[in-house]
Amino acid sequence: MTDKPMTSAAPVRLAAPWPALPETGVLVMGIINVTPDSFSDGGQFESHEAAIEQARRLAAEGADILDIGGESTRPGAATVSLAAELDRVMPVIRALAADADLPVLSIDSYKAETTRQALAAGARIANDVWGLQREPALADVAREAGAGLCLMHNRETKDPDIDIVEDMKRFFARSLGIAARAGILPERIVLDPGIGFGKTLEQNLAAIRAIPQIKAEFGHAVLLGVSRKSFLGLLTDRPVTERLPGSIAAGAYGVLAGADILRVHDVAPHRDALRVLAALAQGGMPPFPLSVTPRSRA
Repeated sequence: MTDKPMTSAAPVRLAAPWPALPETGVLVMGIINVTPDSFSDGGQFESHEAAIEQARRLAAEGADILDIGGESTRPGAATVSLAAELDRVMPVIRALAADADLPVLSIDSYKAETTRQALAAGARIANDVWGLQREPALADVAREAGAGLCLMHNRETKDPDIDIVEDMKRFFARSLGIAARAGILPERIVLDPGIGFGKTLEQNLAAIRAIPQIKAEFGHAVLLGVSRKSFLGLLTDRPVTERLPGSIAAGAYGVLAGADILRVHDVAPHRDALRVLAALAQGGMPPFPLSVTPRSRA
């Protein structure tokens, strides 16, 4: 029996090169960190061979997108030079792009030149953790390549006194303005609330709860990345290696709130959770509105 997609009261715009949604109505983006110092899996996939093997494993588990990054964005992480980042990610992207059976590739970088070379080598999506506000030239790179683009909310420091949702709205308005001036099609843009980036625990929770507001305000699909993050450790008192249940719970809440894409380390368990969530949703509406619908590849 095939699960029906979860229904939506607020359809969003999303077009190729973003892949078509699966039967659950939610895309799963698998994380491949080619880094020695990422917060969760730093050093595990630092070698090109290990990263390629992990990418193939996540693809076999059902990933729709493979997100490859060469610079840790955890708090306090060392800045990585352009040359070092390229050395980490380019051999992996070239190897994976040569296999037509693998999912769409995404480059996780805020650097315009890294993004340009990755897209030229076969990546199809640019995932910018600074939402075009660190290197605005990345917008032109994405437009010229016809790439999909993920714009993440970010802050240099935490400020517990601000209204994080209003800050997100102002940030996204600036980022979308840069994208519009570059001529990027709105249907290729996804927004990410940036869980764990410059936010307190309460602000992280508020950012997840605000997904319906963000979709209503801007009309774009939303990507949610909560996998193994520190706010889950604060809530559960679990180390990073024991946060899968919390990751699934937060991701499921995000999907019910309207997230269209989950960015995760553990693809298979999230796939299972989404199938169950989709099946249950057919019997009646949960306490919050479902906000994802199936869409065909444009």
